Amino acid sequence: MKKDYTHISVILDRSGSMNAIKTEVIGGFNSFLEIQQKDEEQATLTLVQFDSANPYEVIHSFKPLKEIPKLTANTFVPRGLTPLLDAIGRGILDVNSFIKTLDKKERPEKVVFVIITDGQENNSREFTKARVTDLIKKKTEKKNWQFVFLSADLNAIEDAKGYGISAKATAGYMSNGFVFHRVFEEASSEVSSYRKSLKDKIELKKDEDK
Repeated sequence: MKKDYTHISVILDRSGSMNAIKTEVIGGFNSFLEIQQKDEEQATLTLVQFDSANPYEVIHSFKPLKEIPKLTANTFVPRGLTPLLDAIGRGILDVNSFIKTLDKKERPEKVVFVIITDGQENNSREFTKARVTDLIKKKTEKKNWQFVFLSADLNAIEDAKGYGISAKATAGYMSNGFVFHRVFEEASSEVSSYRKSLKDKIELKKDEDK
């Protein structure tokens, strides 16, 4: 593995209900991106957007982090339903498959898998909850994979815990622009600390911790 090289994979919900918080999503993602791009450690990013019209659209794949453009109203257009399990499952398998094609010395030392959604699963066709849970469990056990789950739906956060994602790596955001921005900034700061090996896992602060 290549020391100090992190791959970040973002699975972004583009279902119709996200339209109500479209501006906040764009701002939140761009805030996350800006913080990451300031770090000097090597990093690449994969961005996947999903909805029922296109359940898995790869926008960027293992692209150098500093070359990733900001999200805009033209590049994030909510529509359709929420095939969340399919997006997570395919995302994990695709990242894993690509890493295997790399020379062992060029493989990322760390993988951060970020899921951004506003609701619960309602349209998957390929992956079940049991299969996704198993994939996450296997990757989490490898120690160098970290999962982060950001959602506007508290029930969806409970589902994330059911998938095996640590409760400390989940956070809820609201349509309130300030809260939304703060959650994404804190998540990005935690990812930065993990990339720099200042922390061995990603843990997001809860309101009661502040």
